[in-house]
Amino acid sequence: MDAHTGSRLDGLLVDELASDAGDDAPVVVLVHGTMDRHSSFARLRSRLMATCRVVSYDRRGYAGSRAAEPPASSITDHVADLEAVIAGRRCTLLGHSYGGSVVLALAAQRPDLTGAAVVYEPPLPWLDWWPRTDPSDGPVFDGSDPRAAAEEFLARTIGRHRYERLPLKTREEVVLDGDALVAEMRAIQRDPAPFEPAAITRPVLVVRGSDTSERHRLGTDWLAARLPAASLHTLGGAGHGGHQSHPAELARIVATAVTLASDPAADRPPETL
Repeated sequence: MDAHTGSRLDGLLVDELASDAGDDAPVVVLVHGTMDRHSSFARLRSRLMATCRVVSYDRRGYAGSRAAEPPASSITDHVADLEAVIAGRRCTLLGHSYGGSVVLALAAQRPDLTGAAVVYEPPLPWLDWWPRTDPSDGPVFDGSDPRAAAEEFLARTIGRHRYERLPLKTREEVVLDGDALVAEMRAIQRDPAPFEPAAITRPVLVVRGSDTSERHRLGTDWLAARLPAASLHTLGGAGHGGHQSHPAELARIVATAVTLASDPAADRPPETL
């Protein structure tokens, strides 16, 4: 079997890496966040494929899945895409940021497909207390100019000085994701809560960076206290982009989740790392 296969599923770019451990290796599915793409998991994927079959994809509206039709208009659409990518397999799921919210919504609806989940700082903007100071706030995100919204979101996320130093080609490529950005920011703040924590019975490892923002500290505390089988993990020295800056440490947490996914007694919380 090829070590690497790429395909399009209903217009989605899906990338699946066969494991060095063979065809029976456990499956891990990675779900990226807002204004991102599956390639941001490259360093993490390379560490997981020794023991796992690793599936990642560009979410509808982003990068290689930009032309997928119809466009996603709600988190429900992204959950449906994730379910299609899983293709009936019982998996360990990892979601970064917005991808974490997608993973939790899927876990609530399809525990039969969720062996265990890892969520890295998922946003919770439907909660009344969620601070209204995140990168998607302000009039530029009203949808009138998606490209401007994409530029502003990225500049706020990585820092304006760093953004201005990006190659022009990179900036021109990223702004094409503006429509997807505006649609999902509207949906996650407007639509009903995409999941009820009590409905998620599978093990969830909630992860944050030690250098993250106050809103993500509050959000991860909130989730860890309410998910029935949760544990809270901190990556020392990491910020919101810990999947890129600390791939080895995150891979170890995913490995713990993979072990829990195969444990019939895994509905109890694992020890906090």
